[in-house]
Amino acid sequence: MNKEHVHQVVIAYINERINDLKIILKDSLDAASEDTKSSAGDKHETSTAMAQLEQEKLTNQINDFMGLKAILKTINPAREHSKVDIGSLVETNNGWYYFSVGLGAVKFENISVFCMTLQAPIGKLLEGKKVGDSIEFNGKTTIIQHLY
Repeated sequence: MNKEHVHQVVIAYINERINDLKIILKDSLDAASEDTKSSAGDKHETSTAMAQLEQEKLTNQINDFMGLKAILKTINPAREHSKVDIGSLVETNNGWYYFSVGLGAVKFENISVFCMTLQAPIGKLLEGKKVGDSIEFNGKTTIIQHLY
């Protein structure tokens, strides 16, 4: 598996989520603008308040994904790792892990790669480990087979 391609897939996934959220936000703003022109009364005020809350939520989600993208930009995917660290792509007997940002499973070439931070429980256990090292997690032994 190519770590640089995994890194690009993760960035593309984040860009897609940002674009999707921006479209939803724009639609919400457009709908609110149209609603303002045609409504009046308590029902309208409640609807406007709910729309504003939804817009704030969408804006916060966009900002969260922008923060993840900024973190990814600090990672050099060409860097080889001898120990698990930020930017490591790790193949274990229990699956693949990309230590970057917390996104969960991302499909890459029909393989699920779990994108997570080193602060995640398994990340804390794997940090600093080398090929051949093992950890115990949730009653399972996880052995590092390859490190990129």
